[in-house]
Amino acid sequence: MNGLKTKIRRLNYKMKHDFLTVENVVLVLAIALCLVWTYQSIAAMSRNWELTERLATEKKALELLGVEVEAAELENEYYKTNEYQELLARKYLDKKMPGENMVIMPENSEAAKTKYEVIVAKTEETEKEYSNFEKWMMYLFPNY
Repeated sequence: MNGLKTKIRRLNYKMKHDFLTVENVVLVLAIALCLVWTYQSIAAMSRNWELTERLATEKKALELLGVEVEAAELENEYYKTNEYQELLARKYLDKKMPGENMVIMPENSEAAKTKYEVIVAKTEETEKEYSNFEKWMMYLFPNY
């Protein structure tokens, strides 16, 4: 029992005089504060990144809605014009202007339909799939 008390007293003395010194306590607190500050900084940067991405997405959505609203306003203005109303009257009510005659045209021939078709020539480059590395090489070195 006496040996155990002696060991406890020695441990208590070492803790007070070797480990729990002012310098060691300050060092541990400084390290803890640095770790907490680093963690909070990373968390703030992550949160800022997410908010920036969300803001960019919302701005794009707002811009798209603005374009849609503008297109709808222009469409409404077009519906109010006399030109549109005349086209509707001609289409649905079979109306025509005085002095106009109806001309029935024959269907287009195959030669007329294919006269202005664009012929797309497939080259070896368009058919070949490039790897990611090859794409980077072509981007960085255009003569690759």
